[in-house]
Amino acid sequence: MAIYAIGDIQGCYDEFRRLLDHISFDPNQDQLWLAGDLVNRGPKSLETLRFVKGLGSAAVTVLGNHDLHLIATVVSLGKAGKKDTLSDVLRAEDCEELITWLRHQKLFHHNDNFCMLHAGLPPQWDFETTLRMARETEQAMQSPDHERFFRSMYGNKPVVWRDDLLKTEKLRFAINCFSRLRYCTVDGVMDFGPKGAPGSQPDHLMPWFEVPGRKSIDMRIIFGHWSTLGYFAGYNCYSIDTGCLWGGQLTALELSEQPRRFSIDCVASHNPKAFSE
Repeated sequence: MAIYAIGDIQGCYDEFRRLLDHISFDPNQDQLWLAGDLVNRGPKSLETLRFVKGLGSAAVTVLGNHDLHLIATVVSLGKAGKKDTLSDVLRAEDCEELITWLRHQKLFHHNDNFCMLHAGLPPQWDFETTLRMARETEQAMQSPDHERFFRSMYGNKPVVWRDDLLKTEKLRFAINCFSRLRYCTVDGVMDFGPKGAPGSQPDHLMPWFEVPGRKSIDMRIIFGHWSTLGYFAGYNCYSIDTGCLWGGQLTALELSEQPRRFSIDCVASHNPKAFSE
């Protein structure tokens, strides 16, 4: 059985299917690890959700910021934003079923060799803390009272981890790490402003995976979210969002002892000058 991790699809369903053909993906034998942002900004979010849901156990998904935004739009916000391309999902007869399925996906996934999340980890979190906070946050998303969680999900604070944070603060911090983090200070203070490639950020910030002494350094981490970083392998991490939406590539990484990269070229579905999360 082969395991392939795939970066941000963002509704680029046709490119997704071409990539699966390119790697000769067989759902009866292989498994996909999808690094989040299945939906939004691209043209076919509904087709993407239906297809991935239909794969059953042949696909494992972690939630990205756009996936979480779709859930929040349905359960608490009531309407999509101006830049969203989610109307096909919101109008679909199976919208409620799809959102319930999406709400029950993970924030963090792992096996004996690799871990996967959408964005990043604070330097204070080791494997046990990461797993605990992922499961606590997933429980809040999946609970009967999940609307309360999604109403309080948005916000940039707190920006640094402390063990004495209130529960709601811990959950928001966790969501921001798993789905939004790119840069932080050497002390782990997160800054969600800079979104460009490393080297473009203010001097006091660094990519989360470069922080000296981060407690997750022994974890072999797959992540997406950062299209301006592109494909990157270093610091025991693999960045696999290669900007399909923006006319870059869609990438699959075969998770073997020596991971192999497969990519296809994509036609831009979104203006690269309008880059945002």
